[in-house]
Amino acid sequence: MIKSFTIRDLPKEERPRERLVEFGEQALSAQELLQVILGRGIAGESVSITAQKLLSQFGSLQKLAEASIEELSLIKGIGLAKATQIKAVFEIGRRLSTQTPSYKNKELTDPEKVCRLVKSKLKDYHKEHFYSIALNSRNHSIAEVSIGSLNASVVHPREVFAEAIKNKAASVIFAHNHPSGDTEPSKEDIETTKRLVEAGKIMGIEVLDHIIVAGNKFLSFKEKGLL
Repeated sequence: MIKSFTIRDLPKEERPRERLVEFGEQALSAQELLQVILGRGIAGESVSITAQKLLSQFGSLQKLAEASIEELSLIKGIGLAKATQIKAVFEIGRRLSTQTPSYKNKELTDPEKVCRLVKSKLKDYHKEHFYSIALNSRNHSIAEVSIGSLNASVVHPREVFAEAIKNKAASVIFAHNHPSGDTEPSKEDIETTKRLVEAGKIMGIEVLDHIIVAGNKFLSFKEKGLL
């Protein structure tokens, strides 16, 4: 019977687990990290070959992270168990990346600071996603809420200002992402923002800014004179 190849079948100096312990995880290549996650290959195929096929099939770690369980399972040697292991590892990484330092109870009026706060929260969305930050009279962040799609039928003043009202906020800052990488606001972006500004005036809650985040770039409605 042909046995499945494991990491232990590799020469000791090539075993990714031992290399990780000795040199640290940063010393490992993407293929070696995948070998550690997978643990073993299949009958007649080493785990290093299986890891190599994964990277070749999807082209990059980013594409691999975005692959569905069904797509992963199409690769020879990747069954349901290994596919779920891979998805779980990438999900842990995604959640960790969103745990940015909180600006709660700190002054938050600088557009660049707002961009740093929200970009990691929005970077994994492949569609536009709306975010609202409520501030007190000293411009300190006191509440944050993720609304969802930037669509006039979804971004309703009732939902947008709910946390601000609940926390007796004096003002709010809005932010949303542009997955296209272009920070230029669309006509709908501008119209939706104007509608929210007017709603805020009625409730006595000032809209200080609306930030569009696109990768590492951002645009401030206030700086562009769009508020």
